[in-house]
Amino acid sequence: MSNARKLAANLPSEGSLSGRNVIINGGMAISQRGTSFTNPSSSAYTLDRWATTYSHDGAVDVSQSTTAPAGFKNSLKIDVTTADSSLSSSQYYILQQTIEGQNLSHLNYGSSDAKEVTISFWVRSNKTGTYCVEIQTSGSQELARPYTINTANTWEHKTLTWIANTDFTITETNAVGLYIYWWLAAGSAYSGSPIATTWASNTNRVTGQTNFLDSTSNELYITGVQMEV
Repeated sequence: MSNARKLAANLPSEGSLSGRNVIINGGMAISQRGTSFTNPSSSAYTLDRWATTYSHDGAVDVSQSTTAPAGFKNSLKIDVTTADSSLSSSQYYILQQTIEGQNLSHLNYGSSDAKEVTISFWVRSNKTGTYCVEIQTSGSQELARPYTINTANTWEHKTLTWIANTDFTITETNAVGLYIYWWLAAGSAYSGSPIATTWASNTNRVTGQTNFLDSTSNELYITGVQMEV
């Protein structure tokens, strides 16, 4: 078989080759506002397109790091500098990226042709345990997927898939279409039993979420983030 035919046999069957990843700056290589952010305000941008949103009694620094898995130059580092080992019910800490609706038309949300999406990323932390990634629509429908950091201080690649959303139609403008949340801490108001399995305004959003804020020894690195059909 020719090299051209081998390549053709391995091409994705859906979507264009370029622009398949709707996450911007998933490799954490761009940080025009600076490379180190001391306890940034909630919802303030740090590395380009990335923000942290939170309510807690601790303090957390964010920075661009050169610690990265093979094939990447940078990662986003989250470092606990003041611990909060006892979260109140409504407290939380989230790393987030918002995605404009005009970049999501190919998902066909709100129709019978809606697509499943997959988010993959590299993560490393000394704090092992269960964490959650959540997609939230601008209409406040949420659906989270749990993953486990199995081994301390080791890069692990995670791949999570969400069922299609046939109920919510994304407005195809530069307004927010989806919020992507990497949960690092969650009070009891955000957990229930079991974790939700359908798109809805859920109370049991991130059951089992580890409290990453419980020690000043805790740090987490993330890079290579992709989201695609």
